[in-house]
Amino acid sequence: MRFAIVGAVMVLGACVGKPALDDGKLSQIDFNLEEFFDGRVLAKGQFQDVFGTVRRRFDVVVTGTWDGTTLKLVEDFAYADGTTEERIWRLKKTGPVVADQTWTGFADGVLGVAQGQERGDTFNWKYRIDLPVPDGTLRLSFDDWMWDLGGGRVLNRAYMKKYGVDIGEVLITFEKQ
Repeated sequence: MRFAIVGAVMVLGACVGKPALDDGKLSQIDFNLEEFFDGRVLAKGQFQDVFGTVRRRFDVVVTGTWDGTTLKLVEDFAYADGTTEERIWRLKKTGPVVADQTWTGFADGVLGVAQGQERGDTFNWKYRIDLPVPDGTLRLSFDDWMWDLGGGRVLNRAYMKKYGVDIGEVLITFEKQ
């Protein structure tokens, strides 16, 4: 019976609507990834499982440098349980300067190449990663969505899957310093 309930919840969770780059633009803002993340950005976030239970909270200091070609992001995570983690991303702009802009990226633990696209006030970032967790490492797929809210703030919602099944979400707010 318990497995049937868990299975039903997973199936329903997979049916929940998710953002798309074709969604209507809700503001006049055009997300400029390299401009927002160039410099110091502070963030707060949490991971919640597919049942909505918050499992982990964290603060992040992001230090970004844009050299005209590569956006380097040094992310220093401090988790509520006292653990820390550093991830260094190197993103390259691969698409046109006008209209939709595409990106590729690499970081330790990322499997293959991360792919991203800016459209209007939205940035979508997809990648697979071996993510360190307190019990070891989880191989996950991320479908990461960011919205430039204006005023130096970005909202991030990342959908996480393991073996193609939703396992939870990460919610983060970023504030440019």
